[in-house]
Amino acid sequence: MQAAVLHAYDTALTGKEFVKFEDVPDPKITRPTDVIVRIGGAGVCRTDLHIVEGIWRDKVDIKLPYIMGHENAGWIEAIGNGVDGLKVGDSVICHPLVTSGHCLACRRGNDMHATESAFPGINANGGYAQYLLTGQRSIIKLPKTLAPKDVAPYTDAGLTAYRAAKKASRHLLPGQKAVVIGAGGLGHIGIQVLAALCAADIIVVDRSPQSLELAKSCGAHHLVSADGNEVEAVKALTGGHGAEAVIDFVGEGDAIARGLAMTRNDGYYYIVGYGGKIDIPTIDMVVSEKTIVGNLVGTYAELVELMELADRGKVQLRTREYKLSEANTALHDLHDGKIHGRAVLIP
Repeated sequence: MQAAVLHAYDTALTGKEFVKFEDVPDPKITRPTDVIVRIGGAGVCRTDLHIVEGIWRDKVDIKLPYIMGHENAGWIEAIGNGVDGLKVGDSVICHPLVTSGHCLACRRGNDMHATESAFPGINANGGYAQYLLTGQRSIIKLPKTLAPKDVAPYTDAGLTAYRAAKKASRHLLPGQKAVVIGAGGLGHIGIQVLAALCAADIIVVDRSPQSLELAKSCGAHHLVSADGNEVEAVKALTGGHGAEAVIDFVGEGDAIARGLAMTRNDGYYYIVGYGGKIDIPTIDMVVSEKTIVGNLVGTYAELVELMELADRGKVQLRTREYKLSEANTALHDLHDGKIHGRAVLIP
């Protein structure tokens, strides 16, 4: 099969070619629960750029060369002899984690914290290829209204945004305020999920006029330019107190400090983007009683819930399509801020 393969790290992201488009061996069924998916779409994520930078090499056991791509959807190509309820040709989306289902975390439905797992595109070969090896427990059948190339980024970007917005929606009351920092690939999904799950006023902060326009079309009630005065602007919209919930899809630079400053006392700051550091004096935590919540992708059940929202038209992805052979172009466009929404590679 053909694949876009990472052969070397580029810590400065200055190279012209991050991956090489080449022929590699097809994946093989080796276990009864294995499933091979013919890729219909593979999302291009900022995490992929972090992988190219080498940030993940100290977090997971990656051996180069290897195939990135952890947001995958397509059609079942082959199944192991222990797979039930699926057949070749089924249109499917893949939960990003492959687990056995036997550990206690799995049995509780919290597969993201399984004691043993594979994460295609992170610590195993992923979907920047014609075929992907995954497992039965990761497969969700798609309704006829959804095409694989249109939903692939839901498996990480969509699922992560859904998980954070769902957490916030559980405590947000009508008329309260929710701030979304970053209206890009994850943020524009998070805005739609908030609008679908709760009646809070949604304030979106971004430095890009195009992203703010996208946020408006996704249901944002207030748009704030990240021009250095965003904290003051949010305070003005919240009676000087800040928002009951702030979801930070950036997590770099001064976004973290500003996000915490936008969070009202007894409010919740949800960190989704990463790359920076949270630095807050303990006395400020005590006095303000703010809650800081991390968010790591989401569960299988949450991806099913997200597909239900997508099937109903409550959440829609803004995507830009590239051929698999154009993976370098897509990665550079993402790095250069040229993609408003999500990029998808199509073999």
